[in-house]
Amino acid sequence: MPSAGLSSRRAVQLTALLALTVFYAAQLAGALLPNVPVFVVASVAGLTLDLYLTHQQPGLLALLGKVRFDVTTRQLLRDMLIVIGLVRIPDVPPDIERPLTLLLLAAYAAHFLCQAVAQLVRRSRTLPILTRNIDASALRLTIAPPRLLARQPSRRLLRFSIPGTAGLMLSAGLASEVWGILGVGLSIALSLGGAVYLGTWMLPKKRHANEQRTLEWLDKWLAKYKPTVGMYFSGGTTSAYQANMWLSTLAELDGNPIIVLRERFMVQKIEATDVPIICIPKVAHLMHLEHSTLKVMLHPANSGKTSQVLRIPTIKHAFINHGESDKLSSCNPYAKAYDEVWVAGPAARERYQLADIGVDDRDVVEVGRPQLSPIEPSKGAPQGAYTTVLYAPTWEGWTNDPGNTSVILAGENIVRALLADPGVRLLYKPHPMTGSVDPRAGAANARIQAMIVEANAKRSGARPGPEAAAELERRTRELDELTTTAFRSGADEVEKMMLQSTPEKGRAERVAAATAAWEAAFWASFPEWEHQIVTGPRPAIYSCFNQADLLISDVSSVVSDYLTSEKPYAVANTSGLSEDDFRAGFPTVRAASILSPDAAEIPALLESVRDPAKDTLAAARGELKVHLLGPADPPSMARFNQAAIDLCESTDARNERVARRTNEIPGQRETEAQEAAEEAELEAPPNGGPLSDAEEADQVTA
Repeated sequence: MPSAGLSSRRAVQLTALLALTVFYAAQLAGALLPNVPVFVVASVAGLTLDLYLTHQQPGLLALLGKVRFDVTTRQLLRDMLIVIGLVRIPDVPPDIERPLTLLLLAAYAAHFLCQAVAQLVRRSRTLPILTRNIDASALRLTIAPPRLLARQPSRRLLRFSIPGTAGLMLSAGLASEVWGILGVGLSIALSLGGAVYLGTWMLPKKRHANEQRTLEWLDKWLAKYKPTVGMYFSGGTTSAYQANMWLSTLAELDGNPIIVLRERFMVQKIEATDVPIICIPKVAHLMHLEHSTLKVMLHPANSGKTSQVLRIPTIKHAFINHGESDKLSSCNPYAKAYDEVWVAGPAARERYQLADIGVDDRDVVEVGRPQLSPIEPSKGAPQGAYTTVLYAPTWEGWTNDPGNTSVILAGENIVRALLADPGVRLLYKPHPMTGSVDPRAGAANARIQAMIVEANAKRSGARPGPEAAAELERRTRELDELTTTAFRSGADEVEKMMLQSTPEKGRAERVAAATAAWEAAFWASFPEWEHQIVTGPRPAIYSCFNQADLLISDVSSVVSDYLTSEKPYAVANTSGLSEDDFRAGFPTVRAASILSPDAAEIPALLESVRDPAKDTLAAARGELKVHLLGPADPPSMARFNQAAIDLCESTDARNERVARRTNEIPGQRETEAQEAAEEAELEAPPNGGPLSDAEEADQVTA
């Protein structure tokens, strides 16, 4: 169980911390007594433990870094105690103490010299932009220097200190300066050699284009590619799904689409796509888009950095959201900042008008949900021996409202009732952010998963043969080869950019086919009676929809998307409202069965799914589908594409009007927006600065 694993990890960390304290105390005692065996053993053991912590316990390293007891401090303390030991041990001649101490200081000077060179190299390899699916060979990109030298100062210090510590211990035990000189000299040589080797990345042969030339290259690429519609995205490490759900739709648009990101780490979070990706971290550099042919920017989410791109007057902006539901987040007042708000159907239009947040109804465009095409329509009552139920609750949200998620108040009751029915096969797919705000949701989620594991242990039956597992392994390997790029462990963002250039022609079609084959192999690899916990990105939620006969969820976009299949669904009411008020307040649940927190309605719900004659909500689901998602004709993709074309034409008309008024050619003027952006630029130092223990531990964890 997760809690048991957490307790075990904490026990290991506490033991390691206690051992580290004991070794320092023993080293001090061995130096002061003096006791050579205790002194030597404690010194070596302390260094060995630090090496273990660096590789196996990044969490403890981060904690020690927060209290200013990082690797450098610990190594300095260890070496200071070694110097004390050399002074106190009677058998060590006084005339060898001074040269060994001076050599030790020289070793630290060499370490900090290497670190300074590493910082310069890392700064020189920090490009103002990053790209994917674009040929950037003109920038003369090169492979990264060794990670140990360039980006792991703590590990470098510890490893390069091994010869010095070993030599000093031999000098203390044998009363001979030779071993100390050799050991510390080797440590100095390693640091100096590393500095010299790193310095070669500053030479013209290994150095890529500077910031000015990189931005000039960006302008030339934009002029050549002539982008028309872009998707703008900014967010945290767990929010990439909000952009990924729109990749296939973006790729099918007329014209030349691009993806514009703001965070460097997000470049690798975007799933496989052939659409060119540009990451522009700085606001001033973002203004280069103003001088391009880009006409429309689509926004799947609001973020603090959205306002920065809204400054560009030559581009129209449309909010497309990452899902529609009756929650307040689906009619955020920020939406009035966009030129248009694209929604699925009439329900969302009504939602904005009822919310009265300043969004003009003329700016709301109904485009459907084009990414729902993989969802299969209902095939009637379950045909097999088992009724597959998908429980896909949403997360607790930022408002901390218990009605947001059913996991806390109703989740265990829902799962318990489903597991009690021998004819049910449960698919449990919690939201990836469950527990990120309210620890109670995370704890309930862990208990639910434990219940499912226990229920599976009590079931038995025929299992697919080994050929099914072999087929899944083969399909996984094929899909991974198409959707991931293999990077060596030391690759930095520049090297990854070099490797992720123009994609092979037809890759998108091969990825789609490989994904479909993988999903078929995945479901075939499990017996029909076994419950499943689906927490990773694969299989996607739409694949789970196609397996399910019934959905149980909360008020979220999952419900709206599932309605396209017209299969039965239920929504948990943990809001405290009566059922009538709940249905009246949330239009997406009007065709749903409502579950109370005790989930007492589950048996009757399952009976209505198995017997269509008892399904009294079938007609209501068909009507609500049109109300939420719009008509089936014309297809959603056609409506979405036409909305993009219309907004592009609106952009052209606006820019032409401005050009006539100012006698300027669009795309050739320096705007006040760019000047304001440069003045307001608040950018952290480039990621070339030295890493703290906590930062390095975070990198190790990632």
